[in-house]
Amino acid sequence: MNVRYLAARIIDQVLKGHSLPEALTAENAALNPRDRAFLQALTYGVCRFYFQLDTIAKHLMTKPLKKKDQVIEALILVGLYQLMAMRVPPHAVLKETVAASASFKKIWAKSLVNAVLRQFLRQKETILTQIEQDPIGYYAHPAWMIEMVQAAYPTDWKNILQGNNALPPLSLRVNQRKVSRENYLKKVEGDIIPETKQGIVLKTPLDVNDLPGFLAGEVSVQDGAAQCASELLQLEPHQTVLDACAAPGGKATHILEIEPSVHLTAIDINPTRLQAIEENLKRLGLHATLFAADVLATHAWWNGELFDRILLDVPCSASGIIRRHPDIKLLRRQTDIATLAMEQARLLKGMWSLLKPGGLLLYVTCSIFPAENAQVVSAFLQTEKTASEDTILESLGVRCEVGRQILPGSINLDGFYFARLKKRM
Repeated sequence: MNVRYLAARIIDQVLKGHSLPEALTAENAALNPRDRAFLQALTYGVCRFYFQLDTIAKHLMTKPLKKKDQVIEALILVGLYQLMAMRVPPHAVLKETVAASASFKKIWAKSLVNAVLRQFLRQKETILTQIEQDPIGYYAHPAWMIEMVQAAYPTDWKNILQGNNALPPLSLRVNQRKVSRENYLKKVEGDIIPETKQGIVLKTPLDVNDLPGFLAGEVSVQDGAAQCASELLQLEPHQTVLDACAAPGGKATHILEIEPSVHLTAIDINPTRLQAIEENLKRLGLHATLFAADVLATHAWWNGELFDRILLDVPCSASGIIRRHPDIKLLRRQTDIATLAMEQARLLKGMWSLLKPGGLLLYVTCSIFPAENAQVVSAFLQTEKTASEDTILESLGVRCEVGRQILPGSINLDGFYFARLKKRM
């Protein structure tokens, strides 16, 4: 099977609204490990630089393709990405990418793909110079996202966009109930993540199955920013804790590693995603009470006992983790932000009623947009008289009107927002 053909099919699926991991899983099952890795590199790379590649393709084609031929445009982008960013000889790129076009049974596609890629090779320097004058092409983001980032962060926006385009490191959380961070670092080549107590980042990424002690529960894959969430909960022994939107379970298992005596309830609306939490708990030798339910439908899961701590990691635009999920650039729409903010406010209000007086709620997103972060929390504080900010004193990211924001491109962490709220007695 021609890997370029599969890559174009996957990109086409993403353009139709499917997530990249979902589309990739559906196509790569029959491939050998080498081809599977190449396919992943191709598809993630095209999604990461889609808006740059698309701008270049438009420069090279005399007229746009019809909607029904979108998959051929996807194949052209696959070819362009190889020529721009991969260590594949140009003659091999041309041969294999043009050959892939035959699989789509569109007779005209072969000559078009061949002509566009050859024209790019002839005019590469001129085209790349032109792209530098086009913000969408140069920064490889949709226009609305560039504008929103620029408006929110007028001095940092370039670093944020460039940070989104960077390859993410493999970050790990060491289970210090089983091994110290210092001793685990003797098994791998890596450095500590100074913003965390358990985090390390590997100098060279490894397959999860090759990580020393992974199956024994010594380590989990988790970005350093995500690790900060559980550490900010200020956990104490035997507390009751709710992880309100828990899948895939990284923060839930971290809570139990920090304080195994807590009584943790983890909720997620997606039963399939809840299975990932079960698997992680089993691997790490931990226990929690799990429910597949709408967390706001409390009659389906809640026993009436108020919680000492609530972790509310709300659904969001995921604009802070684009470096790990570049398909977000293609899947998210500007209109999503207001819709998400309404849902976030609804979740915050609903979960507040489950918190004990004197308890803490940590509001978390992996977004960088204030409309999902400080604005949601500020509006809540203005109307909820029992709530006040419990200021996060750690030098984590930048201070917002309420809470703190880690920005992509500032330190080698994903973009996360945290606000800790306390319920008055």
